[in-house]
Amino acid sequence: MRMPAISCLSVLALTLAGCSLSAAVAPDDRIDLVMLQPPRSGLSPLSDDAFKLSRWSATETLVALDAAGDPHPALATGWSQTDPLTWEFTIRSGVSFHDGTALTAERVAHSLRTAAQAAPKPRILDGVELTVKTRAGKVIVTTGTPDPLVPHRLSSPQLAILAAKAYQGRIVNPIGAGTGAFELTRVDGTSGATLERNERYWGSKAKATGIDVRFVPDGTARAAALRTGEADIVEAIPVSQAALLDAKTITEVPMPRTNTLYLNTAKGPFKDPGLRAAAQAAVNRQALVSGVYEGRADVAAGLLGPALPWSAGRPARTAPATLAKPSRTKITLATFTDRAELPEVAAVLRQQLQTAGFEVELVVREYAHIEADALDGAFDAFILSRATVLDSGDPVAYMVSDFSCKGSFNIAQLCDERVDAALAEAAATPAGEERRRAILAAEAAILDTGAAIPMLHERVLQGDAAHVTASAKDPRERSLITTDTRVR
Repeated sequence: MRMPAISCLSVLALTLAGCSLSAAVAPDDRIDLVMLQPPRSGLSPLSDDAFKLSRWSATETLVALDAAGDPHPALATGWSQTDPLTWEFTIRSGVSFHDGTALTAERVAHSLRTAAQAAPKPRILDGVELTVKTRAGKVIVTTGTPDPLVPHRLSSPQLAILAAKAYQGRIVNPIGAGTGAFELTRVDGTSGATLERNERYWGSKAKATGIDVRFVPDGTARAAALRTGEADIVEAIPVSQAALLDAKTITEVPMPRTNTLYLNTAKGPFKDPGLRAAAQAAVNRQALVSGVYEGRADVAAGLLGPALPWSAGRPARTAPATLAKPSRTKITLATFTDRAELPEVAAVLRQQLQTAGFEVELVVREYAHIEADALDGAFDAFILSRATVLDSGDPVAYMVSDFSCKGSFNIAQLCDERVDAALAEAAATPAGEERRRAILAAEAAILDTGAAIPMLHERVLQGDAAHVTASAKDPRERSLITTDTRVR
């Protein structure tokens, strides 16, 4: 039996004091889901909000990735490369959008063209020139230069295929416009969302009749929701709360997510490679893993971690720059509150940097209120928890986005010819062992600049009530509620 839902649903009210139990019991066949970050862009699939839609099984893409990161059919039943620049995709028949309209090659092409022409582009299309047309009921995707990862790119939730009704000028509204096993029917601003089972789904019908989502940035409140029975599934349980929960309700999975210190290489103190080297020497990674994460993380040897086992074969890096003495150099160090551990990481890191001779001003805000400043280079150093294969299952897209001259997420403001050349070579290399070697060479080029200091690789702590079965434990954070997920 599920426990009664707590009547105090706001984040502020979800504390140990002040909440009383409601007599009403939530329906047994709906899933109560508590998530970390509220939507930042109105759940537009062209933004990072796309991954929420994917985790709810509300939207789908032409291609899906298996556990090994290899592409498999989804809304496309197959594809072929007809020349070095051109790919042809066969669209699945018998699929309807949530509004009842049919999935066609024309609808697919419109969705992909909208993403390719967006400003800014989805990260998965950084540096990619993409044109899309239809021919004989198939979708033809052409790139400006040979791109061996086109199928991988089209698996990104940011390239979800939506009905015509979703596109309203510059706004993309996913309500009632997806093809997934659940239909998004309501969004309550940044507080929650409601989804109902798609009774016309082209695949296996979902076992749950719906999903009730709440966004709760406060980690203690998320953990409390699982502990008290208010939630069936809770994402991102803070390490500090894990010990307070039944161990059987916690799943721990190594993630392709790295906690990295980005240094502003364009202006300020860290324009000096010597001071970047001094900052790197000051960071005690093991102290962060042991103290802040209570051992539930892995010390970083590079940008890529144990979720990609092949990354352990990385080459030796060149000698770092000669250390400069900080001599009470003033720096601003920033991070955000949405991931519960990061403010504590920042506090410990501040101490480490001050011990090394820096004077550190700490800035901590909610992510929605700090991202723009971080991307504008307003801080000298920024701590970011970053998924390294979130978009395509391949690290090149993340590296291009974060470290290339034209990268749209270049917090380090890095522009280095050697890095761009290494990234271009990796991007052009066919999938397989050769590409992996090129990726590790690009990683070495990035790290040699000192622009990024990888500190640790996180593990996901997902909470599932004892009565929940078959939720996805996806290190790429694309899947969570599947057609098999249900509450008993």
